[in-house]
Amino acid sequence: MIEVIGLTKQYGSATVVNDLSFTVRTGTVTGFLGPNGAGKSTTMRMILGLDTPTKGRALIFGEPYDNLSKPLTKVGSLLDANWIHPNRSARSHLRFLAATNNINAKRVDKVLDTVGLTKVAGRAAGKFSLGMKQRLGLAAALLGDPQILIFDEPVNGLDPEGIFWIRTLMKDLAAEGRAVLVSSHLMSEMALTADHLIVIGAGKLIASSSTADFIARSTRSSVRVRSPQLAQLRIALQAAGLEITDLDDALEVNEAPIEQIGDIAFRAGLPLHELARQSGSLEQAFIQLTADSVEYSDSGGGPGGPPPASPSFDAPGNAQLEGDLR
Repeated sequence: MIEVIGLTKQYGSATVVNDLSFTVRTGTVTGFLGPNGAGKSTTMRMILGLDTPTKGRALIFGEPYDNLSKPLTKVGSLLDANWIHPNRSARSHLRFLAATNNINAKRVDKVLDTVGLTKVAGRAAGKFSLGMKQRLGLAAALLGDPQILIFDEPVNGLDPEGIFWIRTLMKDLAAEGRAVLVSSHLMSEMALTADHLIVIGAGKLIASSSTADFIARSTRSSVRVRSPQLAQLRIALQAAGLEITDLDDALEVNEAPIEQIGDIAFRAGLPLHELARQSGSLEQAFIQLTADSVEYSDSGGGPGGPPPASPSFDAPGNAQLEGDLR
């Protein structure tokens, strides 16, 4: 379980994460959503001990990440697929990580097979495509067979088959009793994958609920109805006081039970060619709830935030590499 308690991160005068609290429970895939610049990546980095909170705490099974012994056996993470030594082979990269946490070397071949990289395990990771690097990052996250997994945009660079694979993998990991926290901008994937949602904006918590409840509370339900006698159907529905929107060849009835619409048509003797419930989408709900929190464009980060980092594989103090190996 992950507990985030009053987490705050400031860079100069800018507050990137603002008194944020939430829980990620085992046995669930928790989607972590927010507009660009909302503080998602910074929050994940604080959970993993890569950034120091200004205030608050992030706990993994009741302990800060820095207090964990052999952390790769407790927490697996993929934050940036490019944080790998370009001249190491995929197998060498994983063997190096395994050695730092006393993980049996046999586990390396198992995770390579799990992510589909066995045939290219001897190739230099720097020559991998982005999708292959994503798979290698996932292998590293799974290496210690951890109970907690944290993924930041894990489907980036994957083809449709790969996206389906990672979706299935995350659901399977949660079904095994693990806690999976995943950040993504692909709302359609989150709707299919996440059991629970944590939504933030401008560093603050906006919502914490099941995916179904989040969509239901934030969007309007409707029923699409089609008939060869559409004009007569409209009159009958309006007489019942229902709110109707005209479509090209159908009517949309808002906030009414589908059974009521069918009964009205039956009593009026009107044939129906379509009667279908229309649900709101996660994308619609997300845009509606986060509209006031969109402060950053896709072209760059917000003022006062951390500067972009470039990987350095020679410097012993590289924070990401240290974080992966602790």
